Amino acid sequence: MGIILAKLWSLFGTEEHKIVIVGLDNAGKTTILYQLLMNEVVHTSPTIGSNVEEVVWNNLHFIMWDLGGQEVLRAAWNTYYTNTEFIILVVDSTDRDRLNLTKEELYRLLAHEELSRAAVLIFANKQDVTGSMSPTEISNMLNLTSIKKHKWQIQACCALTGEGLYQGLEWIGSTLKSK
Repeated sequence: MGIILAKLWSLFGTEEHKIVIVGLDNAGKTTILYQLLMNEVVHTSPTIGSNVEEVVWNNLHFIMWDLGGQEVLRAAWNTYYTNTEFIILVVDSTDRDRLNLTKEELYRLLAHEELSRAAVLIFANKQDVTGSMSPTEISNMLNLTSIKKHKWQIQACCALTGEGLYQGLEWIGSTLKSK
């Protein structure tokens, strides 16, 4: 019965897809959210708690939860996981010193039961900065090829210009179509 109602609702309503945007503090999560929402750079300050926005792209409606990345806030990320279809992990490509911490947080996410069906998009942000790590280098350091139970994609991007962000949404859209 629930499947029938969902199909009927999709004919008349708009299906929304929940995305959580996570990453360490200063990775660019909020800048990415507002670049996708308004196509412009918004001055941000550290997120305390979360920001939530509806982003509409190519007739797809995403409810995007941007979760604060400070250490004290990461412990509460799991309160946002219910019904999440996609995780966007934002990596600061210039922050070599904390990439192992990012890796720990990624695998903690992937082990969470409520995210067992979520696909993962990794945005390798700040590609415009000289000396930033390439997506391949980040992929190797995060050991992404070991992820077998989740669909995943890594995408180079620059939150300030928007470069690479819509390619990430393309991947999310194609992943939705293949479900």
